[in-house]
Amino acid sequence: MSKGVTPKSENYSKWYTDVITKAELADYGPVKGTMVIRPYGYQLWEKLKDTLDKEFKKTGHINAYFPLFIPKSFLAKESEHVEGFAKECAIVTHSRLTHNEDKTDLIPDPESKLEEEIIVRPTSETVIWSMYRKWINSYRDLPILINQWANVVRWEMRTRLFLRTSEFLWQEGHTAHQTAKEAEEETLKILNIYESVVQNTLGIPVICGKKTEAEKFAGADDTYCIEAMMGDKRALQAGTSHYLGQNFAKAFDVKFQDIDNTEKYVYATSWGVSTRLLGALIMVHGDDKGLRLPPNIAPIQIVFVPIFKTEEDLLKIQNYLNQTMNYCKDNNITYYFDNRQKLSPGYKFNEWEMKGVPIRIEVGVRDMEKQNITLVRRDNSIKMIDNITLLTSKINDTLQDIQNNLFNNALDFQKQNTFQTHSYDEFKQLINKGAFIECGWDGDAQTEENIKNETNATIRCIPFTQSTQELQCIYTSKPAKFNVIFAKAY
Repeated sequence: MSKGVTPKSENYSKWYTDVITKAELADYGPVKGTMVIRPYGYQLWEKLKDTLDKEFKKTGHINAYFPLFIPKSFLAKESEHVEGFAKECAIVTHSRLTHNEDKTDLIPDPESKLEEEIIVRPTSETVIWSMYRKWINSYRDLPILINQWANVVRWEMRTRLFLRTSEFLWQEGHTAHQTAKEAEEETLKILNIYESVVQNTLGIPVICGKKTEAEKFAGADDTYCIEAMMGDKRALQAGTSHYLGQNFAKAFDVKFQDIDNTEKYVYATSWGVSTRLLGALIMVHGDDKGLRLPPNIAPIQIVFVPIFKTEEDLLKIQNYLNQTMNYCKDNNITYYFDNRQKLSPGYKFNEWEMKGVPIRIEVGVRDMEKQNITLVRRDNSIKMIDNITLLTSKINDTLQDIQNNLFNNALDFQKQNTFQTHSYDEFKQLINKGAFIECGWDGDAQTEENIKNETNATIRCIPFTQSTQELQCIYTSKPAKFNVIFAKAY
């Protein structure tokens, strides 16, 4: 493994890419804009996926899978929806290839041109609602609570690993309900799951709120979101949950016979998070040594590094640590015993620091003689020498303390860089330095657009907790309709 990353303070974007490639999370795919998720990065996704999946299933959701290919006509049925995705769609026009005349290249076979062009899934609302039309007839068929784990394709011009790639992994939930109230409750229930998992598993503090009309999902009545502050003080939309009203039901003519024998359109929601959360994990917790992983998401929570010269020493150290490793196994603590012989201890220390393993335990022959181990925490680099007989009693508490410490560090950083202001001049100065700005907004879409054009800042959300004091709009000085969070965003 190559050593070192570009310091964050020197070039944040280069630091971010360095961490991903040198910690072996991902690499660039052969097609521009695509990403190969390497095993260590995919382990992170699997842990996040498993955690979310359990929470979804606790609330009655079940998984299904829908096609990657969508008829182009489906997108045209919901005009607002198609407008939101039209510029990002990849299109299939032919079903096979053939050689050109001199057989130097492959070209689409003219005879295989499709009668109807096919869209490669940018999101699945349209194909799913075409199926719901077949499955829903009566109120007895409701609610439908389906989630899908899948890949989607959105043809991005400017890409960045994990944050914005032409193909990415995600989950997308799509539910159908008898009443608007039930659908609205579903939307917020999912948002609460996102908030809990992102904060408690990834250790990332978030702000929950509602998107403005300009920022909401194409085709939704309301979009709710969780927003997080990255290490460069920019915002990242970490998850969204959409109340779709009856828009897709009307577009695809999905009706049901209600208990009063009247025919009604169903109410819908959709919601999703993606592999961009791994980008957030890196940017929120990473430092100049690489990753710092909260234990709840770390593929390896403890790495044991034996310091040895002979096979005999290695065997003694392994026996010395067996009780501790068995404790980890019995308590579902993931660990790795690094007995690689061709690598120096220093190389291993750097590698595991780069990969963000929460606890490193070092043991050499002299340590065994004194019945000691050396424990190094990745979150704060504190090194402790302790008696091995005390180790098992401290492991769980130390892991929990690291989890809490990383979350609290991120929360403190967010609070220190969130400002309230009533002056538009101060607003512009703070935004240019990087910040979350909490201020008044008059609710006018033109005001929102003007601020975006002048500062590149957007309203990240209208927080659920609104200020009770009278506010003026930061831009027009009119009475504010909402207290909002502005920031520059990824």
